[in-house]
Order: sequence, then C-alpha cells, then structure tokens
Amino acid sequence: MKSLFITLKDKIFFRLYLSQTISLLGDAFTWVGIALLAFQFGGQHSAAILSTALTLRVTAFIIFGPYADVIADRIDRKKIMYITHFVRMAIVGCLPFVTAAWQIYLLIFFLNIFNAFFTPPYQAAIPQSITTKKSYGSGIALSNATNQLLAVLGPGLAGAIAAWLGPRQIFFVDAGSFIVAAVLILSLPPLLITKTGKGEIVQAKVWLDMLKGTKLLFTNNAIRFALLIEFVSAIAGAQILINTVGYIKGQLQLTDNHYGYVMAAFGIGAAIAAFASSNFDKSRNRIAR
Repeated sequence: MKSLFITLKDKIFFRLYLSQTISLLGDAFTWVGIALLAFQFGGQHSAAILSTALTLRVTAFIIFGPYADVIADRIDRKKIMYITHFVRMAIVGCLPFVTAAWQIYLLIFFLNIFNAFFTPPYQAAIPQSITTKKSYGSGIALSNATNQLLAVLGPGLAGAIAAWLGPRQIFFVDAGSFIVAAVLILSLPPLLITKTGKGEIVQAKVWLDMLKGTKLLFTNNAIRFALLIEFVSAIAGAQILINTVGYIKGQLQLTDNHYGYVMAAFGIGAAIAAFASSNFDKSRNRIAR
C-alpha cells in the first residue's frame, strides 16, 4: 500500500492526480444532479430521460474517443486538459438553468465530447509527471484505483451534498470543482509529446492508430476480459442511477433528501464491498489467459 502513495511525493504528479480526483467527484455530482432534474421534467418517466442521456454520453465517447487518443499524441497535453476543464465548467454551469429535457440531452452530449478529449491526455501525462521511472507503475496503479474507488463513493458523496444543497445547486459545486482542477493543471509544466532526435513531432497515420487500438480491444484476451468486466459494472451502475430516483420520488413519494441518503448508502455499501473483495482477491491466484 505504501508503494502506491509514494508517488504522491512527486509534486508534479501530485497536482495532476489531485486534479483528476476533483474531476471524478465533479462527474459524480453531474449525474446525481441530472437524475434529480430528470425527475422534475419526466416524473415517472425519468428513467427514459436518464437512459437517453447515458446513451448520448456513450455515443460521444464512441465517436470522439478515437480522435482524442490520436490528438493526445500530437498536442501539448497540458493545454488539452485545462481547455477541456474550462469548457466543461461552462457547460455544467448551464445545467441549473435548463427548462426542458432536450436541453439536458444537448448539454450532456457536448459535456462528454470534452470528457472524451480529456481522458487520453491525462493517462498519457502520468508517466511524464513522474520523475522516477521506477514509480511509473505505482502512479498508474494509484490513478486507476482512485478512479474505481470514486466510481462507487462519488455518487454517495454527491447524493449527500444534493440532499443538503438541492438538485440544481449541486451543479454550481460541480462547476467549481472543474475550476479548481483546471487551476491545478495550469500550475503544471508543459507536457509536450515525444519528439524524434531531429525535433520533429512523431507522426502516425490517424486511421491506422484507431484501427490498431480497436483491434487490440477484442483480440487480446486480458484486455477483452477487463472490457467485459467494465461493461457489466457499467450496466449495474446505470441501473442504480436510472431506476433509483423514480422509485424513491415516484413510487415512494419521498423527497430529494431521501434520494440523497439512498445514493449515499449505495456509495458506502459499494465501498465496503470493494474493500472486502480486494482483500478476498489477495488470497486467490489471478490467472489471465
């Protein structure tokens, strides 16, 4: 465990890691707030609004994700990260003022276009932000572990804040988180892409890069297995997000506060399960074929 956190002693990596942690919390705030807004507009039909919003999220990543991967290898990654943060801050800042479901769809789609362009530069910047090569593995492992942990804890924390502030006010907290994360990224040194000995940027054919990465997802057994696990986990999380708000506020006729408490309980339970399964996993041999 200590080996994971030793990378935080590196000041550059610490700022990069902290900015990503804040961004992940902001993403959780977004979706809890969207769920409450969906019920305001759709009532018992809020599940349809949420499922459409999630579909648009995935669609944005599918369409723009491959281009984002390639661009991350050609432009200063720091610049990409802080620009996407400020744009996402502006988009999230519009959510408290929406008056119709179609506005949610539009904002969610554009929000996730910039989410898609943020993720690859961040992942590529991790090795650049760590000064000791021996710490590369620990830095990547810590980033991935935090991502997984906040995926289960984030909605719970967001639910508690939504119960305290209200469904629309949570978006202002969300926008503020993007500002803080962007300032942390601006404090980083330039994260330039790799260059050849002649100083020329390494160029690759965009379509070949995209096809190679896509092929690897489905031909490598270990990656394919991880992809399927993530798919199952995403379905479970989506079911909770889509169905809980309608059940709590629609069928049970409870308040936003109760919805926040239930989401917080989901987060706590998921965190306990994650830690328990992690300890159980250490006692078993994991085989990747």
